[in-house]
Amino acid sequence: MGNCMGCEAANTRGKDDVEVVVLQSPLATAPPPAATTKAKSTRTATTNRNGNGKAAAKTKGQQPGDSFVDVLFFPDPGMPCKNFRSEKGCTRKNCKSIHDEGSSLLTMLSYLNNAKKSMEICVFTITCDEIADTVLAAHERGVNVRVITDDDQSKGRGSDIQKFIDAFCVIDNKILLNGSFNWSRQAVVGNAENLVIHAGGPIVRRFKDQFEKLWKQYELNART
Repeated sequence: MGNCMGCEAANTRGKDDVEVVVLQSPLATAPPPAATTKAKSTRTATTNRNGNGKAAAKTKGQQPGDSFVDVLFFPDPGMPCKNFRSEKGCTRKNCKSIHDEGSSLLTMLSYLNNAKKSMEICVFTITCDEIADTVLAAHERGVNVRVITDDDQSKGRGSDIQKFIDAFCVIDNKILLNGSFNWSRQAVVGNAENLVIHAGGPIVRRFKDQFEKLWKQYELNART
């Protein structure tokens, strides 16, 4: 993880807001975006590759103490159909969206959907609507959501957020999503990315501790 040397941190927070630490490069002039956007009334995925909405079982040959659960590879062949998982299902004859519950994106969303208490996210950007809606939905159902991201998506060449090569998310202090996959539509359907999933183990705690370190660092900068 890179240090935010030379970055100006801005903390936007309200009574009903998702807690967000937004990193703003010195070249940025626009104010940080508010984190109060309401989630759209869309139904997101609640199942994973096992179809039960729970963390996948230990893989065959997994050794005791091994926290590895799964690895998701991108790009997906397309974005998921929003109507496919509705009660009526997709009725369009020539729907170009994918209808695969086992897609990498829907599998990732299943983990976000199953968050019960907390979600700590550290990513370069969140521009994929399906992911953003799922995070906001978690917040609205009472999950404590904290996000560290970049305000202007590192338009300035000197932005240290670019050093966040691996995005990560810790869910309920038990599940870790970590890899090259950044939370954008381009990453879902256009880039060769990966997202490794761990359940328990020292690696989850290490990333949790790293998030807390970064959160305190940027929150302190925002107050000065």
